[in-house]
Amino acid sequence: MAVNSRPSVERYPSQTGLRGFIRRRPLISFFVLANLMSWVAWLPYILSATGLGVLDFTFPSLLGGTQLTGVLPGAYLGPILAAFIVTAVADGREGVRRWVGRMTKWRVGWVWYLVTLVGVPAVIIATGLAMSEGDIHLPPAAVLVAYLPGLLLQMVTTGLAEEPGWRDFALPRLQRRFGPLTANLVLGPLWGLWHLPLFLSEWGGWPNVTWTRVGEFVAFCCVFSVVVTWVFNRTGQSLPLVMLLHVGVNNFMSLAYADMFPSLATAEQASQVTLLAGTTAAIVVLVATRGRLGYRPTEEPGPEVTRQN
Repeated sequence: MAVNSRPSVERYPSQTGLRGFIRRRPLISFFVLANLMSWVAWLPYILSATGLGVLDFTFPSLLGGTQLTGVLPGAYLGPILAAFIVTAVADGREGVRRWVGRMTKWRVGWVWYLVTLVGVPAVIIATGLAMSEGDIHLPPAAVLVAYLPGLLLQMVTTGLAEEPGWRDFALPRLQRRFGPLTANLVLGPLWGLWHLPLFLSEWGGWPNVTWTRVGEFVAFCCVFSVVVTWVFNRTGQSLPLVMLLHVGVNNFMSLAYADMFPSLATAEQASQVTLLAGTTAAIVVLVATRGRLGYRPTEEPGPEVTRQN
């Protein structure tokens, strides 16, 4: 079957205005919308008493913090909504169908569930053991009981809010255009950048946050993105597995880490542990795959490939 090589303007006669820009530049449109919508929605949270203290009110606390009420609404208005809007405009119903298809691809080999569910805590624990010189403690029974429910909660909050945008929408386009390594050099920093305003709030440890910690977080996003890309490619672009991998880090660090490694429990130390763990995993993946990250270009690109990104 021959691929239609005619310019995209023939597919979409009207290329003027905002819709035309989105069709010509879907990646730029996505990144701008994702950041703009989240940052605007987060502004009251950042200015409230849980952040800079400019506004004299506090967001309600749920499950021990204000992230569900202050951070989650802006997260849902960012990557996932931006990805849906740009996909619907640029690729129509067929593009949305492919986007949702990756989001619901649960039927993947059990080995990959083992890799995501066990591999994440195993790598972090190994790194913590090395950095603490073996000072490790068993977590309380309550932590073990809460671990799976916490993972499920993270899936429908952090995972669902972010990964339909970063990996389901942006990664396939970036890989087709630049290849897997360059795609990560673009996506990793942009993923980290999206979080930056939150460092001015309770989420980021304000007012005790340092530039070093912010830099370590962005660096972690860059190296961990390599591992996420490998899982995405090797599971046939299964978004649920990517979401499990992503939230596995969040869940372990928020529930079990401090109890297991009390000598490395400060925010700065925890940041260093995750960065070292992510860097180690990324190096192993890069060496094992010779930089290919499991990527196999499709023989017949979807409609979005025929347009400029």
